[in-house]
Amino acid sequence: MDRRSMLQLTSAATIAGGLVAGTATTAHAAPRADRLLALKGTRTGANIPDILTAGVPYYVRYDLTDAEGRSVGTENAHCLPVNVGPDGSYVMATLVLSLDDGMITAATAFQRPLPAVTELPANSRQWTHEFAVTGGTGNYDGAEGSITIEHLTRDEDSLTVTLTDGAE
Repeated sequence: MDRRSMLQLTSAATIAGGLVAGTATTAHAAPRADRLLALKGTRTGANIPDILTAGVPYYVRYDLTDAEGRSVGTENAHCLPVNVGPDGSYVMATLVLSLDDGMITAATAFQRPLPAVTELPANSRQWTHEFAVTGGTGNYDGAEGSITIEHLTRDEDSLTVTLTDGAE
């Protein structure tokens, strides 16, 4: 058998093996189901500078409550502006929800629409951004999904946590 025929045969076997493995993996996947958590946050700490600067990080912290108003944990975000302009900044952020029954971690990059020169204490603009869930602990071990945060006022936000069960 010449070299070219051997390579064609090897390539065909590799492709066939991949198709069989892919089919086997797909056949065992369980349907995915969503679990929603609706939380409200009240800001309890932050070190957002008056003038945002690219490369200078800041943090925000919120106490979290559930739909019945019971305390369920905290929301902590570490944010890093990477581009700053007069209409806002582009920010990379990591998020940790420390909940009574475990932690959820998430990450994002978003356009922050607030002015770069100050954070308005009153009449601030409402805005929303989404985080990709990167993992979790406790009841959220292996968490996947997303977290949408709606900033209602300067000191209040609303979180919708959508957790998707992984395929088994």
